[in-house]
Amino acid sequence: MLLVYSSCSYSEITFEQSTNAASAGYNWVMTNILPEYAGLTVNGVVYRYTTVKATEDDMLVSVQNENALGDGYIFRSVDDWSGLPGNSINRVIPVGSIPLEAWGDGSISWTGTGDVTDATVIYSYQYDLCVDPQVDPSCAEYVAPVVALPAIEIVDPLQDEFIRLELEKKAALDDEDEEERQRLKKKDGKKKERLEVLLGSINTSLLAAQALAQAQLLLAMNNYIGAYYTTMPGGVYKETLTYGDTQLPDNNTAKRVSFAQQLLHEKMVSSQFNNLVSKP
Repeated sequence: MLLVYSSCSYSEITFEQSTNAASAGYNWVMTNILPEYAGLTVNGVVYRYTTVKATEDDMLVSVQNENALGDGYIFRSVDDWSGLPGNSINRVIPVGSIPLEAWGDGSISWTGTGDVTDATVIYSYQYDLCVDPQVDPSCAEYVAPVVALPAIEIVDPLQDEFIRLELEKKAALDDEDEEERQRLKKKDGKKKERLEVLLGSINTSLLAAQALAQAQLLLAMNNYIGAYYTTMPGGVYKETLTYGDTQLPDNNTAKRVSFAQQLLHEKMVSSQFNNLVSKP
């Protein structure tokens, strides 16, 4: 019997077979034979071996797996070779979907007289990769993981003692600066008032001096007011120049130029007319 490792899948369920568990000896650890997929179950055990014995000898051969969740065996098949000659056997034993967690270490053992050679033990199993949909992004219920952002600690700067002292220091300096500005403002105000008073006095003095000078000027003008008046003789002023009647002579040069232009114009018009008439 030729056993071929194969696998098939239907929907999200995958069916597969293990490699030969007895290839390295007649005792094996199941975690080295079956993949540790979530929800994996074993459906059947296929085994083959050959016995070497005399026909009259008694011999019992067992293929088994321990119960990882309790006592005894989760699977055991016993073949009685007593009174039979040595030969090969092939068996397929359904076990009905037994979870992977229950399958303990496996082995082939025998009692009586004889030997076992060329052993092959294969487990058929099935699993659903999408039992945990996060295992494979192709699963229908797969949810893309959300990257966890590091927690950000918000620190109130006013809680820092050094910063608080610096802020208080700055506030105190601002108050001192404001007081100094107010003091200088009052001082400048008093200076401005004194300057306005001084300028007012100067302006008053200048106005008084100007008014006095204008009064003296008017008085001086009144004393010499008669110098601006004089008497002109009256009567009629007759025209003394006369122009005699004259006749301007004709400009003969201009006449000749005008006549020559007229002749040239008539010649050009006549030439254009003759050209038009001569064309077919």
